[in-house]
Amino acid sequence: MADPKGFLTTPRENASTRPVFLRLQDWREVYEDFATERTQRQAGRCMDCGIPFCHQGCPLGNLIPEWNNLVWRKDWQQAAERLHATNNFPEFTGTLCPAPCETACVVGINGDPVTIKRVEISIIDRAWDEGWVTAQPPVAKSGKSVAVVGSGPAGLAAAQQLTRAGHDVTVFERADAIGGLLRYGIPEFKMEKWRLDRRLDQMRAEGTQFRTSVNVGVDITVEELKSTFDAVVLAGGATAARDLPIPGRSLKGVYQAMEYLPPANRVARGDLRTSPISAEGKHVVVIGGGDTGADCVGTAHRQGAASVTQLEIMPRPPEIRSPHHPWPTYPMIYRVSSAHEEGGERIYSVSTVEFIGDDDGNLRALQLVDVKMEDGRFTPVDGTEREIPAQLVTLAMGFLGPQHEGLLDDLGVGYDPRGNVARDESFATNVDGVFVAGDMGRGQSLIVWAIAEGRSAAAGVDAYLSGRTVLPAPIAPTDRPIA
Repeated sequence: MADPKGFLTTPRENASTRPVFLRLQDWREVYEDFATERTQRQAGRCMDCGIPFCHQGCPLGNLIPEWNNLVWRKDWQQAAERLHATNNFPEFTGTLCPAPCETACVVGINGDPVTIKRVEISIIDRAWDEGWVTAQPPVAKSGKSVAVVGSGPAGLAAAQQLTRAGHDVTVFERADAIGGLLRYGIPEFKMEKWRLDRRLDQMRAEGTQFRTSVNVGVDITVEELKSTFDAVVLAGGATAARDLPIPGRSLKGVYQAMEYLPPANRVARGDLRTSPISAEGKHVVVIGGGDTGADCVGTAHRQGAASVTQLEIMPRPPEIRSPHHPWPTYPMIYRVSSAHEEGGERIYSVSTVEFIGDDDGNLRALQLVDVKMEDGRFTPVDGTEREIPAQLVTLAMGFLGPQHEGLLDDLGVGYDPRGNVARDESFATNVDGVFVAGDMGRGQSLIVWAIAEGRSAAAGVDAYLSGRTVLPAPIAPTDRPIA
């Protein structure tokens, strides 16, 4: 146990964000530095529970009480080793994960949970600064080759595990840079891309090969893929975005979130001077109340939007846990992200009826109506119809699953009832030698689930290629969050 009285005497404390007027002038991460001594005190709040429910809240099974205790005792290097024992990329989860481990923390039953995520990012940042993170090339080669299709967190986790197991791994990415949504979907203010780039350098030093601007199934045929590699891991994500087919959808100014965010990231990266889809001077409406919607909100603020409004068809969540989401489940509560702190309005229980254009085919406004739930369906509330100005709308309503046409259909993989790629307990599809990990098999989910799936699928691939495996498999394909 860390500090025996820590959870009683030390209040929860997290890092402060930089002042809004300053951070809106750049794309840097919003959080200020958190002093080492403060991190150690926060780690000391961990009770080292007899049954640590944070393990159950984390799909990776992170050894949270262990590295909290080590941080409190100032053994940072050993803490980094324990952190890496279950997580290939703690800097990704430490910046992007919504921390279901914290909502499962035992301290959180009747108090404020341990700041697990803050301790995690402090450990990995210290490890990089001290030079403790080094390449881990395999001690022996298997002579087997693996293709990983998709370079998001699931694909990268699978690739690193398989490379370290001795296989020759090539990661294919159809974009011009490695990283998937980590590269072009996540704004810099949530995770700066040097965190990704230094991890990719480590993977290259270990022997993983990367090929960009390759659309597998087009640039490389399915036949070439299967004849060249001994196994294939599909990790292309859930890219079929949910649309809103209402009148005016074809107007100029209505875009999917993943049409809007990537060019903004390219501007922040320096690849573009200006984005072809800019919020500057415009009234912006974001449809969808999740994390992707918040990313659009923060991006619009930095582009100089005249106003930003975020719409959500669901009612506003409660401030605290409801009886429907008891501890240790991940609760649906009202959350304020850094993007929401920066301004704008959030409107709940509202539905968009029509996109309204001007005579030139440009978006001018939205027709809205309040809704209420009746018999399990949203019904409009009479007399609440109204217009709000909008010259730019981003649709951030989630994803329906993977793109079937092309690679997946050509491979002949099976699908589950939700349209995701079906797999067995070893993450293998119905096609011999073809495995699937991440959102492509699971459906839209969290980054921590993607990394856990990549690690688990790697164990399945390794067993397929070598007859046995020593790689850990933290989850099974049927695992679901406690909700």
